[in-house]
Amino acid sequence: MIDRYGPWAVIAGGSEGVGSAFAHRLADAGLNLVLIARKPGPLERTAEEVRAKGVEVRTIELDLVAPDPLKRIREVTDGLDVGLLVFNAGANSYGHEFVSGDLDRFQGVIDLNITAQLSLTHHFGGLMKERGRGGILLVGSLAGYMGQPQISIYSAVKAFGRVFAEGLWLELREHGVDVLELVLGVTRTPAMERAGLNMDIPGLNVAEPDDIAREGLEHLSEGPVWVAGGNYKAAQKRNGFPRNELVAGAHEAMKRMLPKPS
Repeated sequence: MIDRYGPWAVIAGGSEGVGSAFAHRLADAGLNLVLIARKPGPLERTAEEVRAKGVEVRTIELDLVAPDPLKRIREVTDGLDVGLLVFNAGANSYGHEFVSGDLDRFQGVIDLNITAQLSLTHHFGGLMKERGRGGILLVGSLAGYMGQPQISIYSAVKAFGRVFAEGLWLELREHGVDVLELVLGVTRTPAMERAGLNMDIPGLNVAEPDDIAREGLEHLSEGPVWVAGGNYKAAQKRNGFPRNELVAGAHEAMKRMLPKPS
């Protein structure tokens, strides 16, 4: 892995959950890391844990919706030979019915999941193309296969991410750069737990972060899309027709996961 994707990897959203799992697995493979995250506590804990494995780690405490986040990132990464970008910083930061919601908050979801993702991918992808090798792993979501109330904007940006990854895969594969959108279903992460989602429903398929990271790295060269956590059939079903029946039926099923009103 280090020959194809090393010696440095950048992980946006690399402080906890799936991002932390990627950091540990890449450190185990000998890659040095640049970890980017908003929260300094989890960021430094993960950095110390992976440093103990013998790799070099640099951290950037940064909100990717801040103006020109790439400028700050380049201050740390310019001069490093970055062979892998993992963009995992796409949590749903605002859930609300669209017409009664705050447009500025919705814009934040767009800026994180689209604008920041494009900025980092454009920069590091261009460098990888020049050197003729590398990998770009964009973490997506099953939410991007179907519209849902309260998270219509989040679902839409995740749909964008998948289609973007497919086109980018076609553009970069002849230059030795692998592109993969790793599609997640329900995953037992700190963010999910903080949201109060019920993950103990009988029959619900819940994945663990380390298993997700393992799948993503194992299938990175098999882009453009890999549906992780045993959710392939669910993704297929969500792509079907008629849309009215599928969308309404999925919404009823999802209601069981939502936290009960206090």
